[in-house]
Amino acid sequence: SGGSTLTMQAARLLEPRPRTLLAKAQQILRAVQIDAHLSKGEVLDLYLTLAPYGGNLEGIRAASLAWFGKEPKVLTTGEAALLVALPQSPERRRPDRFPKMAKAARDRILQTLADRGHITQTEAREAMAEPIPERRIPFPFLAPHLSERLARSAPASTATVRATIDRTVQMKLEDLARRESRFVDDMATIAVIAVDTASGQVIGHLGGHDFWGVAGQIDLTRRARSPGSTLKPFIYGLAFDDLMIHPLTLIDDKPTVFGDYAPRNFDRAFQGTVSITQALQMSLNVPAVALLDRVGPLKLAGRLRDAGATLVFPTRGAVPSLPLALGGVGISLEDLTTLYAAIPGGGVVRPLRFEVGQGGGATSRLFGEQAAYYLAKILRGSPLPDGWSMGQGVIRARAVGFKTGTSYGYRDAWAIGFSPRYTVGVWVGRADGSTRPGYFGRNAAAPILLKAFECLPPEPQGLPLPPPGIIVAQNAAQLPRALQRFRTRGQEKAGLRAIQPPRISFPPDGSVVGLPREGPRQTMALKARGGEGTLRWIINGVPVTDGQGPQIFWTPDSTGFSQLTVVDGAGRSDTVRVRFKTD
Repeated sequence: SGGSTLTMQAARLLEPRPRTLLAKAQQILRAVQIDAHLSKGEVLDLYLTLAPYGGNLEGIRAASLAWFGKEPKVLTTGEAALLVALPQSPERRRPDRFPKMAKAARDRILQTLADRGHITQTEAREAMAEPIPERRIPFPFLAPHLSERLARSAPASTATVRATIDRTVQMKLEDLARRESRFVDDMATIAVIAVDTASGQVIGHLGGHDFWGVAGQIDLTRRARSPGSTLKPFIYGLAFDDLMIHPLTLIDDKPTVFGDYAPRNFDRAFQGTVSITQALQMSLNVPAVALLDRVGPLKLAGRLRDAGATLVFPTRGAVPSLPLALGGVGISLEDLTTLYAAIPGGGVVRPLRFEVGQGGGATSRLFGEQAAYYLAKILRGSPLPDGWSMGQGVIRARAVGFKTGTSYGYRDAWAIGFSPRYTVGVWVGRADGSTRPGYFGRNAAAPILLKAFECLPPEPQGLPLPPPGIIVAQNAAQLPRALQRFRTRGQEKAGLRAIQPPRISFPPDGSVVGLPREGPRQTMALKARGGEGTLRWIINGVPVTDGQGPQIFWTPDSTGFSQLTVVDGAGRSDTVRVRFKTD
């Protein structure tokens, strides 16, 4: 301004003062200090960082984004010339208010550059023909919850944090959430996570659909909430792993008391005898609790924790029990989506990745490939929300499997789904946890989930091939006798009091077995006792097809931990974990 040097202008912007002789003298002193410590290039950087560009804009990057929607390094000659002209009179040359004055100032800059040989006259004329921006472009404000989280966790020396968020996907998801928010009550919010299953990269993240609304700055993807029925697939997955059930196995849905616990279905009705596939697709409560009673609540909770999930029970130190099957625990949308990614991921849980270059972290196996395949096939047949077509011949962009859930008192509505490539989790509810009668997972969250998949990049058509070990049958009668009908723990005890369950006698649980460093691997005997009928073996989730009975021979193919399971004809099992290492 006036006859001030660039350094004096930087000093004035650095320490704004009233326009007095004393202030001018202080600016001169500060300018001398700046010149003594900074190079000319650094002085220019300081000036461009602080310079005013109209309204509340300060700094060339903010101006470049606001007026042109791009970073300074990709500005055209005409755009750069306008930003050079603006700080000299930022209000009188504002392009959105005084476009003629802004154009005249820009053109003078361009003509000066041409006269001094920095650009050609032709380049100057072409730049002068560029239009002046008519309005400011809103600043990017995508994934604010995740952006704030990453910024806070980054080291102080980190200048830039690159998130794995896909900009196009994020914009579509945020627009979807804003549109869908009209159909939820005023106090409710929508949280969404979209994950690339193979890599674990989070490509879309909404901690809440309205960052500036009531409790909008709470990241609800990380808050523990009751998951309702969304944990049921993991119960079925563990039961599949133990050869306790098959998708065609018959199971009873009838009034049943488990000690002092008597679960009922959401609609208060019972369906009688159904298949395992129908029980999971219809989200029946009694079959889920009966399966958990056999699998064991401690085993389920331990497996989920081993996969990285944080479980919050109603009281500190509470022991997992049967209500776990129906949402009697707290878990976050982030953790639940991570667990569901194991279904299209072949049973393997991969930690979520939020930053580019972030390590993938250690993976863990939640259940075997066969169980993952069964679950994916069953959940792809889940009933769609009211109003969504299920007719034959309807073309769909991708095959989506999903499960919904509703917590007690209609506080939380969930829908978690997957396609062959992506996994998406949706939660709808109030930040304060208050009830929302009439809103449940199937009508409040599932429609948003299915629309969210439409926001994702296209993926190849077709489904994964079944893994080895799948039992193929047309109906329950074609299954092995132990898999034809599920027996509850009470039924099992009543019929098998005189017969001891199978137990692995060798190798013992927790043992360490040495393997030679070189040469062929040693074959070892696996031994079991007890059990009813034929004993079948499962190694690392894969049924052994070339041997059965109380003793088989097996050759370990690698070092590390292996899980050995034996199952009798009644579906009872025993499992040990053995570590193999080289001598």
